Amino acid sequence: MLIVPTYIGPSLIEGVGVFAAEPISSGCAIWTLDERFDQLSSITDIDALPEVLRRFVSRYGYPHMTRPGLTVVEFDNGRFMNHADRPNTDFTDPNIGWAIRDIAAGEEITCDYGEFDPQFVMDEGRQFIPASRPEQDPAPL
Repeated sequence: MLIVPTYIGPSLIEGVGVFAAEPISSGCAIWTLDERFDQLSSITDIDALPEVLRRFVSRYGYPHMTRPGLTVVEFDNGRFMNHADRPNTDFTDPNIGWAIRDIAAGEEITCDYGEFDPQFVMDEGRQFIPASRPEQDPAPL
């Protein structure tokens, strides 16, 4: 669950993204796993869902780093955080995420999906621009 003020807006990386509503200082905790709001589901439970919900979990969920067989789906804006090869956060701890540099108000908050999902592979045909260069338009597909 994000523990800093955020909002959802159009992203130059992909579709929509999570943006800092206020400046965030380097080293600030920005996210914590809160099982009151972050849903943890077993593969068996996910497989029993209707197809539309399985697709939702596939898109927005990710494997828990230290609890094999569980998938996390975030309740809040965190589920819209986009991947960046050079993110402005660190999510190598399964319970807390940190800003690794100052993040300006209005700047997109990004993470490296590979930090918490060792199976992460960019879908074929998807192109992302580096988060450090938001002034650049994404390349046409």
